[in-house]
Amino acid sequence: MFLFVCSVFTPTANAQCAMCRAALTSEGNATQAAAVNDGIVYLMVIPYILVAGIGYAIYRMKKNKS
Repeated sequence: MFLFVCSVFTPTANAQCAMCRAALTSEGNATQAAAVNDGIVYLMVIPYILVAGIGYAIYRMKKNKS
C-alpha cells in the first residue's frame, strides 16, 4: 500500500543529470545522443524480459502439475 501511494503521489521530474544534459546538448553529437537513447531502451527492456521469462516458467510448472 505504501509503495502504491508513493508511486501515485510523487511529483513529476522534468530533469536529467548534468553530465547527460551536457553531452546531449552539444551540437554535432547525434551519434552520442543515439547511443544514450539506445542505452535507455536497453535498460528498460531487460526487466520486462526477465519478468516474462519467470512468468513463462511458472506457467509451465503449473501446466505440468495438472
